[in-house]
Amino acid sequence: MKITFYGHASLGIEVGGKNIIVDPFITGNPQAAAIDINSLKADYILLTHAHGDHVLDVEAIAKNTNAVIVSNAEIATYYGNKGFKSHPMNHGGSWKFDFGNVKYVTAIHSSSFPDGSYGGNPGGFVIEGEHKNIYIAGDTALTYDMKLIPLRTELDLVILPIGNNFTMDVEDAIIASDFVECDKILGYHFDTFGYIEINHEEAIRKFFDKGKDLMLLQIGESIEL
Repeated sequence: MKITFYGHASLGIEVGGKNIIVDPFITGNPQAAAIDINSLKADYILLTHAHGDHVLDVEAIAKNTNAVIVSNAEIATYYGNKGFKSHPMNHGGSWKFDFGNVKYVTAIHSSSFPDGSYGGNPGGFVIEGEHKNIYIAGDTALTYDMKLIPLRTELDLVILPIGNNFTMDVEDAIIASDFVECDKILGYHFDTFGYIEINHEEAIRKFFDKGKDLMLLQIGESIEL
């Protein structure tokens, strides 16, 4: 499994011979100017919620790739009504795709499209594939529901928002990693806007002091599990 950071909360995942894009907000992010969305491969687009900083490039990428949009029922219906292929999910439900099993789990946040349309309840994704399992938390507060995840899935990596103000901060993310019983963390949703700028060295040190490995990737950088 290969994971590439495209800035903010946007990710590329290669797993099981398939390409997945998560929450594509690229063309509106000056920090991600080097990423050409027309060059991205996508069999699936996973969306945690409907905010503009997570769905900006969905339609452009879906048109280029004919990708299936996977999200909650409301978001899937929104794009389905526009003629895009979609797969609806809801909290607690899972589906076995051709790249692995995906479970839609709770996130504590809000969700509406830039045009004001209802975006359903926000969520995160637990992906089990190629003998490696990851949890993408999405935009969320710290929640006890995270404790349910390791009851079913042993995680190899947890992807957590750490920018504060709109989501968890570093301290809550450390607790979240305890809740999901995973000490390998990829941080995201930080630095894009003034509200969510963080001190990288301090964040890494705080995780290290708790015996955890926080990775903060450069835009375009990848890791392999």
